[in-house]
Amino acid sequence: MDLSNSMRDDKDKLSSLGNLLAESMQKITSNFRLGFGSFVDKVVMPYVSVVPKNLIEPCSKCEAPYGFQNVMSLSTNTSRFAEEVKMAAVSGNLDAPEGGFDAIMQAIVCRDQIGWRQRARRLLVFSTDAGFHYAGDGKLGGIVKPNDGNCHLDRNGSYTHSTLQDYPSIGQINQKVKQNSINLIFAVTSEQLSVYQRLQKHIEGSSAGQLSADSANVVDLVKDQYNKITSSVEFKDNASDKLKVTYFSKCLQGNGPLLETSKCDGLKVGTEVGFEAEIEVKSCPTNKSEWNQIFQIYPVGINESLTVNLEMICDCPCENEGGIGYEEKAKECSSSGTYQCGVCKCDPGRFGLKCECDENTSQKHGGVGCRPDNTTKIDCSGRGQCMCDLCVCDPRSPPEKIEGTYCECDNFSCDRENGLLCSGEGHGECKCGRCVCNAGWTGAACGCRSSVDTCIPPGGGEVCSGKGVCECGACKCKTEEEGRYSGRYCEKCPTCPGRCMELKHCIQCQVYKSGPLTEEDCAANCTSFVPVIVDVVEVDESKDENLCTYFDKDDCRYTYVYTYDEKGKLVVRAQKELECPPQVYVLGIVFGVIGAIVLIGLAILLLWKLLTTIHDRREFAKFEKERKMAKWDTVRKKKLFLFNLHSAILFFDLFYKYLDISSIPKYDFVNLSVICSLCLPIYVSLFLMT
Repeated sequence: MDLSNSMRDDKDKLSSLGNLLAESMQKITSNFRLGFGSFVDKVVMPYVSVVPKNLIEPCSKCEAPYGFQNVMSLSTNTSRFAEEVKMAAVSGNLDAPEGGFDAIMQAIVCRDQIGWRQRARRLLVFSTDAGFHYAGDGKLGGIVKPNDGNCHLDRNGSYTHSTLQDYPSIGQINQKVKQNSINLIFAVTSEQLSVYQRLQKHIEGSSAGQLSADSANVVDLVKDQYNKITSSVEFKDNASDKLKVTYFSKCLQGNGPLLETSKCDGLKVGTEVGFEAEIEVKSCPTNKSEWNQIFQIYPVGINESLTVNLEMICDCPCENEGGIGYEEKAKECSSSGTYQCGVCKCDPGRFGLKCECDENTSQKHGGVGCRPDNTTKIDCSGRGQCMCDLCVCDPRSPPEKIEGTYCECDNFSCDRENGLLCSGEGHGECKCGRCVCNAGWTGAACGCRSSVDTCIPPGGGEVCSGKGVCECGACKCKTEEEGRYSGRYCEKCPTCPGRCMELKHCIQCQVYKSGPLTEEDCAANCTSFVPVIVDVVEVDESKDENLCTYFDKDDCRYTYVYTYDEKGKLVVRAQKELECPPQVYVLGIVFGVIGAIVLIGLAILLLWKLLTTIHDRREFAKFEKERKMAKWDTVRKKKLFLFNLHSAILFFDLFYKYLDISSIPKYDFVNLSVICSLCLPIYVSLFLMT
């Protein structure tokens, strides 16, 4: 369980769930054990604050930070579980990810300390509200040694190599989960669930579930995941890509046909299911050494496996009697089997690569010869197969190999430097997990010279000038009252001035023919060295060179370096050309500005003239149009007036004739219509004039 400060309330809740968890699991299995471990992170920067007071109390009411602690090994004492969880120390760290992978690795491989049993379902519940560090992150804290995948718990259950080796990789976790048949359950908060769901795809037999805010549902998570694990069986293998392994089973359909499947679900205690595996060689490897392959077929989460030792027959028909390579009772098979195509087919009661093992004799010994002592229950260090009370180590791709009486040694897990095993050829050799250095080399990875000759100044004297120590062929300077000494041989005094100022004027007159010294003064005073002129001055730190840079009266920079050769003679290299600032042409800028102002003014005048001309032409066109319209209206009005006048005269003339209305005939409609017709033009003309 993650016991950083953010998980404080979860810890309190989990301590009260111990008995409930035990009761729930005892309903499923009568043989149930419970244990508890906690983790925070590596106690180095930047994961944990290393300020002295924070190393004691990183947060309020917090204990000192730690990597991983096996608080309680697997036990049936659930009341002690509740007490241990309640008393477990909550601590704090700096970054968001935690050191959970260190905890998972130790909880898996430390079988004796954790209390894993040989014949048991093994569930590892991983509870956190944060992400995880993995292989490579240790470099941030200066930890570059890869994780070795071994157990490093002391007597108190504390992880001792937290600050000595990197976090495990996802591949290492997956490998150890498969080797130890661990079912890993990630019980995480909703914010982290998607991350761990992706992680479970890369770790065999693992699952992920959402943890409530106070971890109250951890009992249900464990129970559900256990039911899923125990109610199904799934077969997998580690065969190479040259092989194809196909699985068939009837599962719970006793009389049904065989179906192509590697998994059966819905199983109960006592249910028996059978599987058949078909192994097909898809193609023969070009390398004949790969024609012999060993792989395992195993059920996920169960500590059992079937080892298949396969020899591909790619070039000769030697299976049948009489063929080349077929011999019965062959010496290669201890005279107890048939030699077929380079492989022994043992007689009944015999087994082993060379039929050297007798079934009855091996059963009496029980495989004791494959373990170094009675304290371990792992045969052949977990890296080989016990055959006839002898360890046959797992094969590796050359030049890697596993060897030893109990497969305890290898030639590939030693320390590395710059990615090279034991610093590469010529430095040392990896033997049984440790670097054996050649003459003249030392160190864990044989990367350091054992001689101190490279730490002695060229002119002789003390090692590192008496101001430092020689480590790995280089001087590590001391810090004294006047400051820290520096230089390749710690020859530079921190309070002593350099020679840059002393050489300044000589460089000016010798290289650039400038400065306060005349030609005669330069020839007389600058005789201790002759500068080497180069295009570009670069400091060579391996030669312990000193860089000097100055500016002359014209603000031009000149650069040079000085050092001393093996005989103590001054050597100076100076840059060929001065680095002067670019010249500024003030007169050109002034004329340019004036010319730009004049051009802009002319452009504005031309634009104003164009707009004025366009406006004048529009006004003149408008005036012409209005003048023509006014002339037409005058003629029209004159014509209308004459028409109206003529109509009026006719009207009054008729009116005068018919002035006596009574003299008009009563039904003389003709005359009335004539009068009205004369009135109509008057009304029309008045309407048009308005």
